[in-house]
Amino acid sequence: MRTVLATLALSALAVVTGAALVLYSGIIDVGADDPHSAPLHAVLETARERAVAVRAREIEVPPLGSAEQMRSGAGNYAAMCVGCHLAPGVAPTELSQGLYPAPPALAEATRDGDPAATFWVIKHGLKSTGMPAWGRFMEDHYIWSLVAFVEQLPSLTPMEYQALVASSDGHQHGGGETDMHDHSGQHSSQTGDHHGASEQGETDAKVHRHSDGSRHQH
Repeated sequence: MRTVLATLALSALAVVTGAALVLYSGIIDVGADDPHSAPLHAVLETARERAVAVRAREIEVPPLGSAEQMRSGAGNYAAMCVGCHLAPGVAPTELSQGLYPAPPALAEATRDGDPAATFWVIKHGLKSTGMPAWGRFMEDHYIWSLVAFVEQLPSLTPMEYQALVASSDGHQHGGGETDMHDHSGQHSSQTGDHHGASEQGETDAKVHRHSDGSRHQH
């Protein structure tokens, strides 16, 4: 029995030592441009989905879809979310393409709708994904307005999306709002001048120039 326990202890020590050596060697590439292996990706996806599902199942979903919720959600979505999650008629941005794991395009109809899970993710965020915990700054009813808007987003046309944003109060959730540096309307699917702005227009606004010579206007 002692021999078995000793063998198990030595085996565990060898595993821990090996893991420590791998970690401290730096051979694990943490760059966002190098995706996880398929097995590791599957493990992380399953862990994330189950963690959210378990924590969201006790959340009581209020009535969603009122005009007030849609306007509030549209304004905050355009200010806080569209740069990563895009919207109808919005082309991929530098941010949405540079993040790993890639943020889901919430306007796609293939997305599974689970209001409770969406609320939990918006409120608490997700570790190591770039998804912030917006609940640190927003009260629940503003988050539910975002949920209501996200649930309807796949059914909106680009014109309907823009109309809702225009009718909203913008970035408004009760105080503490900051400039989110929204890129949603600043990127097209073409390279070069993102706006086709005149030289005079560029002098009236801040212009961000990229290393490849392309530019966009703020």
